[in-house]
Amino acid sequence: MTFYQKLKDRWQAHNTLVCVGLDPLPEQFPATVADAPNAIFAFNRAIIDATHDLVCAYKPQIAHYAALAAEDQLQQTLDYLRSQYPDIPILLDSKRGDIGSTAEQYAREAFERYGADAVTVNPYMGWDTIQPFAQYRDRGVIVLCRTSNPSAGELQNLHLDSGEPLFEHVARIAARDWNANRNLALVVGATAPAELARVRQIVGDMPILVPGLGAQGGDAEAVLQAGLNAQRDGLIINSSRGILYASQGNDFAAAARHETETLRELANRYR
Repeated sequence: MTFYQKLKDRWQAHNTLVCVGLDPLPEQFPATVADAPNAIFAFNRAIIDATHDLVCAYKPQIAHYAALAAEDQLQQTLDYLRSQYPDIPILLDSKRGDIGSTAEQYAREAFERYGADAVTVNPYMGWDTIQPFAQYRDRGVIVLCRTSNPSAGELQNLHLDSGEPLFEHVARIAARDWNANRNLALVVGATAPAELARVRQIVGDMPILVPGLGAQGGDAEAVLQAGLNAQRDGLIINSSRGILYASQGNDFAAAARHETETLRELANRYR
């Protein structure tokens, strides 16, 4: 099954646009988990078991594992997801952005080593960056377009000679030129709803990953009004810290479930 189809099935079968980012910060784990063997995997497993019926995807951020030499626990997490909840897409957030044989190895890392359903990619070096990932026809390539960080506009909102902002150009060529295999998606931050609305106009029904709700201050109503496609889905609304660390007590998994359910209900209110 392709990434697109898995994602659409979750949107429809579970009535959810919510993605949970699996970004472990062991210093914020409850003491009972932090002191356990393979604490990162134990924490992730508890979050997954508590939220699996409420999400359209999970998104582990690879730096949160690599910095701690915990790639083995990332692999454990992905293996657990595939064995227990195989219908949930896994988005590996690595924001790779190289070319040639290096990009090919990054694609192998994401899709063959980790078995991710999709991966985030930085398009700054053009099609040469995207192609090694896009050739995996059944996997997704999620291209940075207009991100949620405060300084994103310094580059992404610059106007080209044509008068078009750079982020719009990225959206246009991604939809028109790069998506022959129908496996591309875009990243547009929740903190930029006007830009999100413009991207949706350009790309039609293409999936859009939306980080920046919760801790980064994005507004759910503005995001939904700007970003829904003609089928009233098309969004992957990600929350990481706001869900994972809703509680640092032994009730952390129950608190994560509550926050996930709240976000799902909030999103569905505007669909």
